[in-house]
Amino acid sequence: MRRLFLALPLCIATPTLADPLRDAVAKDMPSLLAVYQDFHANPELPFQEVNTAKKLAAEFKRLGYSVTTGVGRTGVVAVLKNGPGPVLLIRTDMDALPVAEQTGLSFASKARGTTEDGKETAVMHACGHDTHLTTMFGVARQLATRKSDWSGTLVLIGQPAEETVSGAKAMLDDGLYTRFPKPQVVLAFHDVADLPAGVIGLHSGYVMASNDSLEILVKGVGGHGAWPHTTKDPIVLASRIVTSLQTLVSREVDPIDSAVVTVGSFHAGTADNIISDQAVLQLTVRSFSPETRQMLLDGIARIAKGEAFAAGVPEDRLPVVTVKDNYTPSTFNTDPLTGDLSTLFAQRFGRDRVVDVKPLMGAEDFSELWRADKSIQSVYFMVGGVPKAKWDTAQGNPAKLPSLHSAFWAPDAEAVISTATEAMTAAALDVLKKP
Repeated sequence: MRRLFLALPLCIATPTLADPLRDAVAKDMPSLLAVYQDFHANPELPFQEVNTAKKLAAEFKRLGYSVTTGVGRTGVVAVLKNGPGPVLLIRTDMDALPVAEQTGLSFASKARGTTEDGKETAVMHACGHDTHLTTMFGVARQLATRKSDWSGTLVLIGQPAEETVSGAKAMLDDGLYTRFPKPQVVLAFHDVADLPAGVIGLHSGYVMASNDSLEILVKGVGGHGAWPHTTKDPIVLASRIVTSLQTLVSREVDPIDSAVVTVGSFHAGTADNIISDQAVLQLTVRSFSPETRQMLLDGIARIAKGEAFAAGVPEDRLPVVTVKDNYTPSTFNTDPLTGDLSTLFAQRFGRDRVVDVKPLMGAEDFSELWRADKSIQSVYFMVGGVPKAKWDTAQGNPAKLPSLHSAFWAPDAEAVISTATEAMTAAALDVLKKP
């Protein structure tokens, strides 16, 4: 799904007035870019971010934060208490993807790793988490040196396994909100491949979809391929189910709402002349509201059983629908914080660098931090990473550019890190401003 841009120029204008925060970030950029190149060249897979976590923890300790490692297996928590006030949590994700890099960068990753299911693979920061990690260095430095400008408690976390949408829950299960100060506000950002470098994207309400993984075991009655009348063919039945599932979104979801039901895997049979006794479908289901999610899950079960009845499958052979336990809730930006930060960013960067963006059907486990306590104010914003020359060549069409998770994704790291560091630091100073 492409984003909605509002009054988005091809030339990014930046306010020219002197600004102490902007100047400080600019002064720190040579150091931060060296950090970025190191993270980029040395990526680690989900729940294997041992060296990444060590680097993050060492920087936090150097700056005077109280640091705990091994939270949620490989997560890092840093706490800086600075008088009375709210508790603000800022998250960065640490993991990379099983992708062989093809960017041609001089510091391109040559790392290799082994996935949790035992497959050896090349590893790359193809989602830009290296820019997020580097931004965390920049924000941690700025806030540690500006303690006279804010009051409250700052919690910075390095979260593992965002790519498998399991790291946030692992940290929560390991006491993130009980062993450490519980936040009133949580913030995170993500670089994106469909905004020009340095443009900030914000949206109030749902910004990322929930994600469910389902499996449908379609049972039939097997037999010889030459005598189909003596069987109940599960391949034909499963095909009917796949087709009927498409009506859930087209005919049962409100057209103003959004949802996705995708059958990504269909396995059945062993030979051309054998009618199998079962087929297996694997699905991903995306939605925003809990009500739409439940309607989709109920509808999938209803359609699977209904098609089986129509095919004359015996009651003891009806399909079995399994909803897997790796559910990821939708990501929600709360108000008034979203509106406040939109105004803050527009004042700081100029209205032409702050745009409203459409919600995405992708999933992000930052949502777990808000879902754990919905009294928390939560904002997840985007920072464009497409180099200006490439954006201009593509005439602003993201479909003509490398996407996130692509082996060719090479963001304008300087623009992403400088913009995100300044924006996140300004947001933190606003949330933690003295009375």
